[in-house]
Amino acid sequence: MRYGVDLWLLLGSAAVFYLTSRNGYHLVLVPEGLPTLSVSYWAFAGPAMFWAGVALLFWHVTDLLLSRGRPVMARLSRPLAGSLSGTVAASMSRQRRVINRTVTLLALAIVFAASTAIFDATYRQQARVDALLTNGADVTVTESSSAFVTPAHERAIARVPGVASVEPLLHRFAYVGSDLQDLYGVRPATVAGATRLQDAYFTGGTARQLISMLDRQPDAILVSAETVRDFQLSPGDLLRLRLQDGRTGRLVMVPFRYAGIVREFPTAPRDSFFVANAGYVAARTGNPSVAEFLVNTDGTPPPLVAARLRAALGPAVGISDIVTSRRVIASTLTAVDLSGLTKVELSFALALALSATALLLTLGFVERRRTFALARVLGAHPRQLGGFVWCEVLISGVTGAILGAIAGWILSQMLVKVLSGVFDPPPEHLSVPWAYLGVVAGLAAFGLMTAALVTIRAARRPPLTVLREL
Repeated sequence: MRYGVDLWLLLGSAAVFYLTSRNGYHLVLVPEGLPTLSVSYWAFAGPAMFWAGVALLFWHVTDLLLSRGRPVMARLSRPLAGSLSGTVAASMSRQRRVINRTVTLLALAIVFAASTAIFDATYRQQARVDALLTNGADVTVTESSSAFVTPAHERAIARVPGVASVEPLLHRFAYVGSDLQDLYGVRPATVAGATRLQDAYFTGGTARQLISMLDRQPDAILVSAETVRDFQLSPGDLLRLRLQDGRTGRLVMVPFRYAGIVREFPTAPRDSFFVANAGYVAARTGNPSVAEFLVNTDGTPPPLVAARLRAALGPAVGISDIVTSRRVIASTLTAVDLSGLTKVELSFALALALSATALLLTLGFVERRRTFALARVLGAHPRQLGGFVWCEVLISGVTGAILGAIAGWILSQMLVKVLSGVFDPPPEHLSVPWAYLGVVAGLAAFGLMTAALVTIRAARRPPLTVLREL
């Protein structure tokens, strides 16, 4: 404490976090075309130093609060201790090492539970996003390249049991100069919700802003960053693409207006492609044929809906579901199933939260049996002793919960930011499992109340009997 080791650790953590989260740094490197990945594990030094730093900081803050904040403690204790609030504050100040131990471990238990649970929930959220980016929807129906399928075919798909919505997707090939790229035609009014588009897929605006631009301006087009860089495009620039005419089979020039950058899109390749208004593309090429239908289920398992679609549409149609697609995705670490490891960690966090409250607080009270017995001999009533106990329980619990919640949120942000290379695309926000965190809070509160009730019951024993035992 004298040399401020906690602050030095936190400064070191901030420095490592800055180096590992700045632009251009990748914790996970997946070389294109190679079935291997490389992880720079030294980046975890930042969260590790943060963990050690906040542990010492918790002890430091609690020690300062109990040693120099006696007037504040007395005011906080007055509702429970009454006229004895000053005595209660003085007692907690003298016993601050015992209280520091409880508060520090309770806060660390909350940090561990919160950071583990939030990272796991975010990991599962992004694993689903990654699978949706590959598969497009819960189930994807890919029509034969030689078949002419109109958008009206979606009604036949929608009648299959378990189907909640169907979104048609045009797929064409377009020449920009001598470069051949994929072009996807979408219905701007419905595609954002049907395919759960993420803002991280786009640059220059949110997903809904850029997709709605395709609706307001039918000739607008979203272009990959590579194409924008190669052709030095600016918003509003004219972009002439050559598309195949559906009536003559020849390439025709179709004008578009550059509206924004698209980095990722469901079912699209990871390199260069375009996203445009399906109605405009169909009108200019005379070809409304749909290449894919993105199907969302009503809660029915996607493999079951996929099986029903195969039976209804026949073998000529390609059908894939998100569950199967997730099993075969091997491009990022989100393909790894962490459910077993996470269950162990979350169970340990629950046990740690319970032991940090019930066990440590009870042991602290047991160490002061002599103090309570002498107070009874001097005329203290059990209710007055209860004021001592409940004040300590309340202050320990609230302090540990506040410190743990703040540090847990910061550590969760650090872990997800440092591991942003794992997620493709990076998460827009953290996913918070409120139900699990509520269970942790409930167990911690249960442990505090149990320790208090056990101590109050023990304090009612005859003081001479307790002193003889000691």
